[in-house]
Amino acid sequence: MQRYGARMRGGDRFPNADLPDSPEARQLQAGFPWLTFDPDLETTFRRAYFDENLLHTRVNFCLAVVITIAFLAVESVVLGPELKRIPNMIHMLVNIPILLIGLASSFTPQRHRIYPPLALVASTVLGLGVVAIQVVAARGGTAILFPCLLLSIVFIYFMGGLIFYHAVAANALVAFAYLAAGTAMQLPGRDFSYDALAIVAINLFCASVVFMHEKTSRMHFLEASLLRELVSRDGLTGIQNRRMFDHHIQRVWQQAVREEERVAVLLVDVDCFKDYNDRYGHQAGDECLRAVAVSLSQCARRPLDFVARYGGEEFAVVLFEASREYVAEVLTRIQRSIAELNIPHEASKVASRLTVSIGAAFILPSSNRTPDGLIQLADEALYAAKEQGRNRVVVMEAEYHTMTTGRFEKRRGQRAL
Repeated sequence: MQRYGARMRGGDRFPNADLPDSPEARQLQAGFPWLTFDPDLETTFRRAYFDENLLHTRVNFCLAVVITIAFLAVESVVLGPELKRIPNMIHMLVNIPILLIGLASSFTPQRHRIYPPLALVASTVLGLGVVAIQVVAARGGTAILFPCLLLSIVFIYFMGGLIFYHAVAANALVAFAYLAAGTAMQLPGRDFSYDALAIVAINLFCASVVFMHEKTSRMHFLEASLLRELVSRDGLTGIQNRRMFDHHIQRVWQQAVREEERVAVLLVDVDCFKDYNDRYGHQAGDECLRAVAVSLSQCARRPLDFVARYGGEEFAVVLFEASREYVAEVLTRIQRSIAELNIPHEASKVASRLTVSIGAAFILPSSNRTPDGLIQLADEALYAAKEQGRNRVVVMEAEYHTMTTGRFEKRRGQRAL
């Protein structure tokens, strides 16, 4: 497989100079000849792949139930009274229940965790059930049920929402079971040999198609993720932009309300930045903002921590599951990291080196409030830090409940502000 990094170096879609330092970009450059990503990215892909195919998977399970019932009815007519008993029992006690269980699992709140292993087991059991029916019918002198086994193979590959390796594993076990059972029970030689060849052929064909389909899906996933990453980045500093901050704070607020977790917003403003630009020039100002952005990103390092350029020389940091101790730790890191940059700022009214003022708001969200109030509180804390002489940190928490500026409570029949 051609490595995607080579395509990018050719200037096709994502020139290397424009690629952010992200798992998606690294995976695109490294390629994925074995249809696997790095562990964290693989988990994200499988979740997205499942969601993308969820509706079709549910429809396919419903179709499979209807088709199985149809085969049950036909087999009741085609097979004799004695021969149909075991196939009918397998359909009614194994195949139809396992399909209904697979369908039901796709509706559970924990479906992303439950469905994949359950679908693998269900597909394998379904295939083995059809193998048992085929063997019983063949032993009774009826070979016309073989197409049902081929249909089950196709269902496992294409209809159940399985990833490539799971589909191959399930069908390999089904094929082995049929070949082993047919050999052990000495099914008619010519018919059995032809059927065995047909099973091998359809597995090779379906596996090839599913491999290419999943390869394409993985490529589209990486490209779409990378495009979203590029769109969400601030062009100057490379960190998240204001648009992504607005989106993130809404999502985090809702999650915090559900899980009753505290959230903190830190607004970081570079002190006397206009004077810095006037003294050293805009190019130096741009380099200064980039350095501050990198420092802030290194200070908020947990998976759900979020850093964005809020506007101009102002940055925002969002901390989820924010204890007082962790907020204090991050604030200390920020002050220390900015000091360690040791950027001269002779035009500053505060110090001879670059400094920042920080306003922090730290609250427990409630369902009758909106994140706008949290941002407003952080802004008031930042204003207080500047009023106190800059190069300071002001944290507000209790003030949130007595805020009178803005309208941040949800009102019945109105959208919250």
